[in-house]
Amino acid sequence: MRDAESVTFGGLGGLDRAAALRGDAARQAALWHGGQARVLPMWRGKPLVGGAARDALGLVPAGHPVLDDAAGRAPLFLGLAGDTPLFAADISGWEPAGLDAAAQAAFFDPTEQQHPALPPDLRFSELRGVMAQLSPLDAELAAMARGLFEWHRTHGFCARCGHASEVTMAGWQRQCPACNAPHFPRTDPVVIMLIARGNRVLMGRSPGWPQGMFSLLAGFIEPGETIEAAVRREVAEETGIAVGAVRYLASQPWPFPASLMLGCAGEGLSDNITVDPAELEAARWVTREEMVEVMGGRHPELRPARKGAIAHFLIRAWLADALD
Repeated sequence: MRDAESVTFGGLGGLDRAAALRGDAARQAALWHGGQARVLPMWRGKPLVGGAARDALGLVPAGHPVLDDAAGRAPLFLGLAGDTPLFAADISGWEPAGLDAAAQAAFFDPTEQQHPALPPDLRFSELRGVMAQLSPLDAELAAMARGLFEWHRTHGFCARCGHASEVTMAGWQRQCPACNAPHFPRTDPVVIMLIARGNRVLMGRSPGWPQGMFSLLAGFIEPGETIEAAVRREVAEETGIAVGAVRYLASQPWPFPASLMLGCAGEGLSDNITVDPAELEAARWVTREEMVEVMGGRHPELRPARKGAIAHFLIRAWLADALD
């Protein structure tokens, strides 16, 4: 697929992940204290961003007062951007005044938080709301940090013996001190598929999504299953549509919380939709002409997938005849 790696979180920012340095604590300490290091503060999954358009990460120097709220949480080493060492710090222990708990629990949290140690133009914002504005480098850093911190939050105990595990390798590994088992960040493969039949594309809606929002069908790959088989199974289960030829198009890391989205195109072989209510709230075929209206925000019933998501990326490519 043309421009496959230009998808958000596609990794074209030139970051050197410098994996060889992750086990070198002395070198990491030197980088942290050397005056060049920059740190991305994260608060409960939200990156610090700045500017009126929220189009750049709010990187701070190592030792900045905002990092005091990361006490007890080791920073992550993200890599090198040229000569600049990059880290991330989790300050989720900080409790902002007037926190809206209901908004935090919603499908999308529109609220922003401003830390008293930072200038007012720097705010913690929902990554899905700013991801399309960020540069490729900033988007990759935010996705890495969010995914890793979420993994540490939910995987604090050894899966082999149940003992509390410890952060090692600059945040890229956990080690069990009881049975010595190593644990590595988890990534779950998910197929997301543009199923076309003639001039139409198959769209679905999950329960709990914002009113009118439809997107491409998606589902987790099961053990022992190929990408192609997963596409056919998921589409058949959710809508009753049979799928013929399947081809891979593009991928996107999706740290909500830990997926790798595998974008595919598939040929729809049948027309009649039978929705599985346990999976979808609704599904429908959408013509190319309708989709132009949807993507332009002019359709009376449908809202498009969020800009920056691979579904949005694939649909735009389909409209432009750029899937091949």
